[in-house]
Amino acid sequence: MEEIVRSDALARVHIALDYFDASLNRIGAWVTGARSTLKALLAALLEPRSRLREAEDRNDFFSRLALQEEAKLLPLGAVWDYHCLTAGVSAGDDWIDVVRGYETEVLSKRK
Repeated sequence: MEEIVRSDALARVHIALDYFDASLNRIGAWVTGARSTLKALLAALLEPRSRLREAEDRNDFFSRLALQEEAKLLPLGAVWDYHCLTAGVSAGDDWIDVVRGYETEVLSKRK
């Protein structure tokens, strides 16, 4: 995701998901994979892209590395939770109970 965002290619790239684990419920695996993909994209979007690019253009690879390390501590979790809440979906690990409820109410009735 970082390379897609850093190269300003979001409009030109299609991101596909393929999360299947026979030992897991497909819905749970799909939701986990989709949320993980979105979190990776969000983390890439939170990077200080212009500062990283400026450092690279100056061949200042120390600054680029330091900025990348600092970006790891950006408030991804708070931004993610806000995104989830404004989108009307569960934040934190509350979504696990939503998936379990779906398994109980919908999937268990299928034959």
